[in-house]
Amino acid sequence: MTWYCDVAPGHEFHGPYHENEYGFPIADDNKLFERLCLEIMQAGLSWLTILKKKDNFIKAFDQFHLDTVAAYGEKDIARLLEDSGIIRNKLKINAIIHNAKIIQSLQKDYDSFANWIAHHHPKPKSEWVKLFKKTFKFTGGEITGEFLMSIGYLPGVHREDCPIYAKIAQLDPPWMQVDQAIYDE
Repeated sequence: MTWYCDVAPGHEFHGPYHENEYGFPIADDNKLFERLCLEIMQAGLSWLTILKKKDNFIKAFDQFHLDTVAAYGEKDIARLLEDSGIIRNKLKINAIIHNAKIIQSLQKDYDSFANWIAHHHPKPKSEWVKLFKKTFKFTGGEITGEFLMSIGYLPGVHREDCPIYAKIAQLDPPWMQVDQAIYDE
């Protein structure tokens, strides 16, 4: 088995993501939304493609500001579909706008998207996938699993002997706070 820890260090794009983002807990709703959107955009493509275009996505989607994206209309969709710096997939773009609106409603009920996620923790991946499919658009098993691993809610992002694992452990991500048997289901 090849781990991201084996291939990412030293890579121009994978390295910084591996060392500074992947598996680190996130509490800011706009950053959580950004990560979810990048995972959605990655579907069917390589993560390297997404990392290379990350800055373009952030600019095109107004820093992934939830309220701004939730208010996008047809002009914004047309603008995004013309932007060669991003993935121009109408289904994915529409899902991102829809999901921004869903997150706004979750914020009303839970005060934040982060609180909604925390409210449902812990769950095995299969239960998270059911919840995300019921709640959001374009969130299958791979997208949901990678999103939750990347924000510290599911284990598996780094080998235990990876130096980044120790950094993340110091932050006590949610997946480390529960009996690990929950993830074996």
